[in-house]
Amino acid sequence: MPDPAPAPDDAAARVGVRVRGLREQRGLSLSALARAAGIGKASLSELESGRRNATLATLYALAAPLGVPLAALLDDTIGAEVASSGVTARLVDVRHRPDATVETYVMEFAAGEERRSPSHGAGVREHLVVVAGTLRLGPDEAPVVVRAGEHAAFDADVPHHYVALGDENAEGVLVIVTPRLTTA
Repeated sequence: MPDPAPAPDDAAARVGVRVRGLREQRGLSLSALARAAGIGKASLSELESGRRNATLATLYALAAPLGVPLAALLDDTIGAEVASSGVTARLVDVRHRPDATVETYVMEFAAGEERRSPSHGAGVREHLVVVAGTLRLGPDEAPVVVRAGEHAAFDADVPHHYVALGDENAEGVLVIVTPRLTTA
């Protein structure tokens, strides 16, 4: 039986410790990482100390300059849940293969809410199967519409977005494949 998801305070503390550890391993100051991620230094300090819950947007902003997949910031904790306005992601599996890290998330998208995502790094690819609702998703220059039972795949090394179309929320299973560039 899988371990239950951690209490929110435990999760925030784990994420904070993980972010601080990765930052220090890479020799980055708090100011340098905050600047590279485009977030406030005070916000990063609060996140690292476990006094602030990280949003999905903040974690993605930190993952790129740290050179790690999102799951590394979640300490590969199965069941870890992270959200931003209009979207929730729950980590359901992580595989560390010799050539890549493969992360699987269950995603929920609020109707009409757009989720913008920065590029994830060279060679990162996303695969999304829509299980409920309809989504417009993909690179900003070439989005596609995907309905329940359909899937899309795209290179996620460019800015991309997701938006649930219509009046219904959308749900999907997202698989992110990140080539092994650094160790986390």
